[in-house]
Amino acid sequence: MVALVGAVLLVVPVVWRRGARRRLDRLRRVGLPASGKAGGGKAPDAGRIGIGLVAGAAVAGLIGAWWGVPVGLAAAVAVERYLRRQEPPAQRRERLAAVANLPLGADLLAAVLRAGAPIDRAAAAVADALGGPLGERLRRTARSLRLGAEPAEAWAHLAGLDGADRLIAAAVRSSASGGALAGALGRLADDLRADRAVAVEAAAQRAGVLIVLPLGLCFLPAFLLVGVVPVVIGLLRDVF
Repeated sequence: MVALVGAVLLVVPVVWRRGARRRLDRLRRVGLPASGKAGGGKAPDAGRIGIGLVAGAAVAGLIGAWWGVPVGLAAAVAVERYLRRQEPPAQRRERLAAVANLPLGADLLAAVLRAGAPIDRAAAAVADALGGPLGERLRRTARSLRLGAEPAEAWAHLAGLDGADRLIAAAVRSSASGGALAGALGRLADDLRADRAVAVEAAAQRAGVLIVLPLGLCFLPAFLLVGVVPVVIGLLRDVF
């Protein structure tokens, strides 16, 4: 019963999302830029549903009462929603690779713009030089600019990367005000490298704390068993 009701509640939104995804794929095939998350990088729908149903059935079986059915159903839905929000490892690797190349990409964009190239050709040249996930995003940006898209819409292909919001704001502001984008990109590259150095240092400090934590969890019980418990037992033996 839990599996049947859970399947109905979980499959209906999945079918709706697949219809929207097919429409989005048709737009991409005709060459229109698609902004936002496509959803194709998420974990497979069938896998999420199966894990959710197994979790719900396990919860209902552990409870072993009639009220375990709604609790198991709620657990199945909660597990499926949680897995839906998780970033797949492949997508996370691509995002981190793009973030790592973002300072270099900003430097290259600034250099090409100083050489006199227009912004769309500069983005295309940097995309060819970089390659990888960031190069693909810049290639979409250059294509959108050549097709006459608004700067905010074209540069939105870089959205979702740490630090890219500042690059997008600088590009949009430069197109609206006529300011020099090359200088802003050079300063942005320096800021991104500084932010990355701070993040690496903070991660190293956090790793040191996490390394000490298991040692403390092992040492404290051992100290209690070896040093405190024998003393307490000896005192109780003398008293009684």
